Amino acid sequence: MIKNGAATRSRNGDVGPKAFQKIAVVGAGAWGTALALTAHRAGRDVALWAREAEAVDAVARTRRNPFLPGVELPEAMLVTDDLARALADAELAVLASPSQHLRGVARRVEEGLAPGKPVVVCSKGVEAYTGLLMSQVVALEMPRRPQAVLSGPTFAAEVAQGMPTAATVAAPREEGGFHAEHLAARVAATFATPAFRPYLSDDVAGVEIGGAAKNVLAIACGVAAGHGLGSNTRAALVTRGLAEVIRLGRAIGARAETLCGLAGVGDLMLTCSSEQSRNFSYGKALGEGRRPEIREGGPVVEGVVNAPTLARLALDLGVEMPICAAVNEVLRGESVETVMTGLMTSALRPEAPSLEDSWRTAHPATLGAEA
Repeated sequence: MIKNGAATRSRNGDVGPKAFQKIAVVGAGAWGTALALTAHRAGRDVALWAREAEAVDAVARTRRNPFLPGVELPEAMLVTDDLARALADAELAVLASPSQHLRGVARRVEEGLAPGKPVVVCSKGVEAYTGLLMSQVVALEMPRRPQAVLSGPTFAAEVAQGMPTAATVAAPREEGGFHAEHLAARVAATFATPAFRPYLSDDVAGVEIGGAAKNVLAIACGVAAGHGLGSNTRAALVTRGLAEVIRLGRAIGARAETLCGLAGVGDLMLTCSSEQSRNFSYGKALGEGRRPEIREGGPVVEGVVNAPTLARLALDLGVEMPICAAVNEVLRGESVETVMTGLMTSALRPEAPSLEDSWRTAHPATLGAEA
């Protein structure tokens, strides 16, 4: 049993990983708040930092965060807009800000977090103007700071409500593999509850790229739903979208098996199949012919930012990602019909990754009447 940060002990008597006891969650959006609640339920001492003073005021008055309505925050959880106070004596900082704000937040946390204390990156995405993964951004702003990443199929509202959820925690590979002091193992022990089950990985790039690309593919599935296309279309988009993510993952050193796990297939299935996903909902509106305004300070639709960045990254790496490119075209104003026709009439080729570059031929629909 994990209690008060003590090391766990297995049935055979082996001492397991020691949980971090004092946690600072940096970012009080829905996901950061859900993570803070999970850590509190696991017996941790949690401070939650909010950039927005109005969120802190609301919690002080009602114990409810307007970014995660309907969930009561315990009195024992500190919610503050004073970052230094949140980070004071923290053993672990959890970075849960939107991807495009992460660099600035990481810079501030580096100034206030005690030397040597690790961070776990829970932001999903790719930085817009650099094409860097979130862990790469953090490594630049927090050099030599130990870090892990946490990702997976995790709707914040369901995590906050205590519904059974599994996720992946990844930290760099160490000689001898996983052990009780491995950062991924300690982070997993910190958050594990009967309702929140972390799995371990040493494939940081794989866990991250799955979490970034799924937002773009969720927009694609939303567009298809809003345009009145059926379940066949969604299944094709998800399956071929996964093939694109695996291609991109391999190009940056990720393992295909990681992308067939919780942080890849799991997150993709979740985000592409529910209107709880802001990315799916935004895509659905596009498919219906609407273009919702994204307000400053409002809910973040990560896929809107990540679509052009992923398209650019794929081009730089020589990786074909036609569905992600198609989403980028729709976001830039191209019609759904034109984009879908382009996808459906692209060159015919084998499906298996090992064969897909071995042969291809023009789609008959593109050859004209004579053919």
